Amino acid sequence: METPAAPYRKIIHIDMDAFFASVEQRDNPEYRGRPLVVGGMPQGRGGVVAAASYEARRFGIRSAMPSKRALQLCPEVLFVRPRFAAYKEVSNSIRAIFARYTDLIEPLSLDEAYLDVTTDKQGIGSAIKIARNIKQAIREELHLTASAGVSVNKFVAKIASDLNKPDGLAFIGPEQINTFMEQLAVEKFYGVGRVTAEKMKSMGLHTGADLKQLSEDALVQHFGKSGRFFFRIVRGIDERPVVPDRETKSVGAEDTFATDLTTLEELQAEIANIAGIVAGRLERNGLSGRTITLKIKYHDFRQITRQMTLPKPVADGDTITEMSKNLLLTTDITGIKVRLLGITVSGFTEPEAAGRKRETLQLRLFEDE
Repeated sequence: METPAAPYRKIIHIDMDAFFASVEQRDNPEYRGRPLVVGGMPQGRGGVVAAASYEARRFGIRSAMPSKRALQLCPEVLFVRPRFAAYKEVSNSIRAIFARYTDLIEPLSLDEAYLDVTTDKQGIGSAIKIARNIKQAIREELHLTASAGVSVNKFVAKIASDLNKPDGLAFIGPEQINTFMEQLAVEKFYGVGRVTAEKMKSMGLHTGADLKQLSEDALVQHFGKSGRFFFRIVRGIDERPVVPDRETKSVGAEDTFATDLTTLEELQAEIANIAGIVAGRLERNGLSGRTITLKIKYHDFRQITRQMTLPKPVADGDTITEMSKNLLLTTDITGIKVRLLGITVSGFTEPEAAGRKRETLQLRLFEDE
């Protein structure tokens, strides 16, 4: 007798639409319909876009962009300082809506979460109907919009939530996954950053169908251990569970460079850029930390880290930049060729860290929604 196949999981990915900016426009009628940036002011060195309204995005403004660049793209853009207490309050209300349907909620940030509704509290049974109910409740109770992706695993559900933004809902069922993954551009795959995407395209790999032509060994040969992940994900295989209440241990960003960095000026400039990204992620999650870690990978793949712990927690881009540059100067920079830089902030206080998901992500991993 054949063993019956395990039932498919029902996974929903909910992503709020331009969350910080939408909250500001909801609460301040004079902001509605205007290009709006929530984040650091363009004056100074460390201003970073935490969120951009859809009106601002039409000018090419995106989150994690330096505020000065946003101002260049749209001179009439309105800058608003973040109100994290307000965003946290709204986020708590959103999660209360999620909890009506399941306790398996994995927050990724204040505005994004996975839900496993394989067995839902209300016995609805349909993940699509649950997603519609959640979107409707967010609209009616909070006067905001969210986009939802529904599928049988986290990877596909996350991609689905991005298909029809804003205020979208997309379902990718098990029969559709193979075709969907084959048509997906390589830069949309989790773990494929800008440099990896460029390498893939130089090899003639533009879509999932192209990746699927390579064996697992060939993918590992070209892309290291990530190749094993690519081999599985292009086939729609993602067995990661929805894990509620994960504790944030660190927040960071890193970037791999198409051309090795060889001068102190180049290194310091990239450190400032990455520190700005880290500061934006800390702001986004309302975190600050005492320990700063600088990661350096050289052209020969040798890797080192340098770390310092400060007397008080920090979250601002200027301080993270300054401390990271100091860490750089503790290394031998004579004749160096640097392929990758990364900055991580850790050492959060318990109240800050509780209930937030780890967010050590590669810079440029995902485009903004």
